[in-house]
Amino acid sequence: MRHRKDTFKINRHGGHRKSLLANMVCSLYKSGRIATTTVRAKVVRRLAEKMITLGKDGSLAARRRAIAALRQKDVVRLLFAEIAPRYAARPGGYTRIIHVGQRVGDAADMSFLELLPADAPAPAAAAPAAPAAPAEAAPANA
Repeated sequence: MRHRKDTFKINRHGGHRKSLLANMVCSLYKSGRIATTTVRAKVVRRLAEKMITLGKDGSLAARRRAIAALRQKDVVRLLFAEIAPRYAARPGGYTRIIHVGQRVGDAADMSFLELLPADAPAPAAAAPAAPAAPAEAAPANA
């Protein structure tokens, strides 16, 4: 049973998956936008947003955790110096996935994963639902 195991396997062994995700996140930080399959984009988004949150922390421990995950010191330097401060006032949601259709060879769903611009509005907090008006009682036929 796979209860409470929320890892996307993406048909890779553990070490290959970690390397793939680290390289894709680094490419995203360098270029601002990458094209990939939708499933990979969803996995990469999770890691990319966690790393930006570490960058917002800015501590030495956070920097070391980012280096351990991304494995490229120049990208971690870019993350902590330029990317994370851009989202200092934003509580999360630093990336977006734009669906672009299907790949020609195997019809895989393709998407762009991109970093949001710094001036993009922050997501609105979910408003509490208004209580429903009580329904009028139907007369009992006796």
